[in-house]
Amino acid sequence: MGDSKKYITAEELKKHNKREDLWISVQGKVYNVTDWIKKHPGGDIPILNLAGQEATDAFIAFHPGTAWKHLDQFFTGYYLEDYEVSEVSRDYRKLCVEFAKAGLFEKKGHGVIYSFCFIAFLLFLTFYGVLFSDSFLIHMLSGAFLGLSWMQISYLGHDSGHYLIMTTRGFNKMVQIMSGNCLTGISIAWWKWTHNAHHVACNSLDYDPDLQHLPVFAVSSSLFKSLQSTFYGRELTFDSLAKFFVSYQHFTFYPIVCVSRVNLFVQTLLLLFSKRKVPDRFLNILGIFVFWTWFPLLVSTLPNWTERVLFVLTAFAVTGIQHVQFCLNHFAADVYVGQPKGNDWFEKQTAGTIDIDCSPQMDWFFGGLQFQLEHHLFPRLPRSQLRNISPIVQELCKKHNLPYKSLSFFEANRWTIRTLRTAAMQARGLLWEAVNTHG
Repeated sequence: MGDSKKYITAEELKKHNKREDLWISVQGKVYNVTDWIKKHPGGDIPILNLAGQEATDAFIAFHPGTAWKHLDQFFTGYYLEDYEVSEVSRDYRKLCVEFAKAGLFEKKGHGVIYSFCFIAFLLFLTFYGVLFSDSFLIHMLSGAFLGLSWMQISYLGHDSGHYLIMTTRGFNKMVQIMSGNCLTGISIAWWKWTHNAHHVACNSLDYDPDLQHLPVFAVSSSLFKSLQSTFYGRELTFDSLAKFFVSYQHFTFYPIVCVSRVNLFVQTLLLLFSKRKVPDRFLNILGIFVFWTWFPLLVSTLPNWTERVLFVLTAFAVTGIQHVQFCLNHFAADVYVGQPKGNDWFEKQTAGTIDIDCSPQMDWFFGGLQFQLEHHLFPRLPRSQLRNISPIVQELCKKHNLPYKSLSFFEANRWTIRTLRTAAMQARGLLWEAVNTHG
């Protein structure tokens, strides 16, 4: 009896790669998700980035087992004719199944309770120091506590964005709005929008927003070609201003990162008041309003403008350490230009990611994101499990001759500055060439 299934080739699937005609393949079955992207909880960007492709590994990484039952309603009736599974993907999927059977995705430990208590303690110290002390040093120390609390809150918000840290989705959303919008002034909607795109398109210069920092930073000379940002829908212009800033980026990196929180505030407001569809827009705006009520009021209680400015700068500088951490994980890793591919998921994550080697006693400081590769491969895995699976990931990388880059915090900083300096020297050559040409 012959095979009655209907097949299409990968080339035919690739033709359905537009928002108004969007198909993907999962485990060789072809699905029409054109309408679904409007309601997809993870936003439209992750699906659009993998449009017209085989996307099984990405689907497995981001979705729990309960998500599989929802696929049937989108089935086109077609199967992928030339569907193949590489040895790397086969081993990766096997690991996912083993972790699920072992219950690792549900074993969150007591980290959430500890985080809540630590954050509450830091905020108490902040408010107490500002409101009940006249000491300049205590006020600056309070600013540092606030910056440290923002770091820990961001880790908690990050966890809640990847998996449920509360008992229900409603409580989880409440924690997201409270931790992100109300306490840090950064919208959880903005974070989800950019972060999901980053995970799918890790270190693609034109698809990953986490590498698109012109005119201030450029991690590769490929950005000198004024690439079109697929994420922002505009050109990443490498003009004379960008040439100037990038030429000195290895010197300006740390000072700029110390105040980069201002940019996150701006990006939040631009998204929330844009025409783009924003999930829970009202709640996000309300949360931002809460932040911009309590934060200025707290700062205003300081005795003079000198202390107010220094307090804010201290808080920004301390939380800037976290922004440096995020850069260390990817700036010095391999980059590429073009759309992410669904059939080299594991390879792209290993190439574009750097772990930070630290002792278990420092896990709280890095929020689990020192195991960046482990997190990218298994984003739904609670941070308490990342150290446990690290040796398994290392073995899998070794088996398939893939890089597993793990550096000390100091060494990762050195790699990052070296990457920025290399691009800076190339940009400086173009800058002087332009000056000599135009006088």
